[in-house]
Amino acid sequence: MSSTEKAKTTKDPKGGLTAAGRAEFAEKQGAHLKPGVTKPVREMSLDDMRRKGSWATRFYGRDPLPALKDAKGKPTRFALSAHAWGEPVPTTEAAARRIADKGKRLLERYRREREKQGPRAKS
Repeated sequence: MSSTEKAKTTKDPKGGLTAAGRAEFAEKQGAHLKPGVTKPVREMSLDDMRRKGSWATRFYGRDPLPALKDAKGKPTRFALSAHAWGEPVPTTEAAARRIADKGKRLLERYRREREKQGPRAKS
């Protein structure tokens, strides 16, 4: 299998990695990647809120932002990662910042809910 064929089976063309891509990463790096959280907020567990909030602020809250479009005007893999997390693919910096703001709100909600449950609560 050529490297381009392998990339097609490990990278989801809509954004993120496929299950095979996550397995390959685990094999090479020893890390366990989970798929992005795509549930609506009302259905998220505390762990889901923490993961998605952390991802959104880490990816789209950085300054400066990496390119969201390539030279041909197509979304970059960086922009497409939003799709893997159930968010619209940002085409402008403002759209990317909205995702980061949503992530901050999710993390705040996670902290409030976690406080309500007490110090020994599990996600």
